[in-house]
Amino acid sequence: MLGSWGQQQRSRGLAEDTIKDRESTVRRFVDFAGSYPWRWQASDLDEYTSLLRSKGLAVSTIRHMHGVLSVFCDYLIDPAYDWVEICDSCFGDTPSQICLPWNTTRHVQDYEGNPARRALTFEELQRFFNHADSKVEAAVAQGRKGALAASRDAQMFKTAYAFGLRRAELRGLDLADLHFNAKAPPWGRYAVLHVRWGKASKGSTPKRRTVLLVPELAWWIEGMRQWVEQGRALFPAGELAMMWPTERGSRVSLEYIDRRFTALRRELGLDPALKLHCLRHFYVTHLIEYGYADRFVQEQVGHQHASTTSIYTSVSGDFKNRILADALRRFTTPEGS
Repeated sequence: MLGSWGQQQRSRGLAEDTIKDRESTVRRFVDFAGSYPWRWQASDLDEYTSLLRSKGLAVSTIRHMHGVLSVFCDYLIDPAYDWVEICDSCFGDTPSQICLPWNTTRHVQDYEGNPARRALTFEELQRFFNHADSKVEAAVAQGRKGALAASRDAQMFKTAYAFGLRRAELRGLDLADLHFNAKAPPWGRYAVLHVRWGKASKGSTPKRRTVLLVPELAWWIEGMRQWVEQGRALFPAGELAMMWPTERGSRVSLEYIDRRFTALRRELGLDPALKLHCLRHFYVTHLIEYGYADRFVQEQVGHQHASTTSIYTSVSGDFKNRILADALRRFTTPEGS
């Protein structure tokens, strides 16, 4: 069944990672239920969901599991395939849909993540970048190894913020992804970033987008130019001109990026809820505060829907006070004055 279902998903163009993840989800449910799909009942799903809730799994994770099992059951009972007839003939029982409207988790709001997740404050961001830079200075001053890697990491995190990148987008950058912008000649090849490893959806290949550097974040150019023209060249060439190589000539891993961010955050004593993705949240917040149009912000970060961008926005109190002050000024100023 799983093999045939996998073939059906490949014919739809779904990625291998997606297919493997779905197969693992089904196998875990088989192990819990202790029976094959043609003997599953809705009560099995109820018990499994209760177990996952008791373990503290996120609502979004449980909803994903429900979605996978629902799609699998739909495949089994689809008349275009013969699984109902085969099971009835061989086992005297048939598969059915166990994921029903009254026993599955629904998507009832845009954001279902951890409420503790938030954007960094300006002070936290500055402290984080200063601390990352200090690692380079300390390694150089002590004459020990690690200065080059520390320089790479510091610029890598600054790039994640300056362009609002996800982890995979950041990791997948190559030197060739740096581009010119005719509207900003002084910035040279550092005016535009071509993102080729954007988040895929519905089995698509990674989405691509072009992200423009905004003037408020042009401070990023100096450090990036120094990294590209001086630091990057000291690493092994490797097979590709990757932006963030390791000493072995490979790309930094997603796990390494997470570990380094976590290590720097812990050393500073910052909120444990702050993750690398919070830099992306802060980027969206800043663009809104700088006055950029919602549609521009949406295009910059590669969101398909404006509602997704809105949940990233966490404008500061100062910004809200400025908006309120402008509104009060318009309300209290006499007409014609």
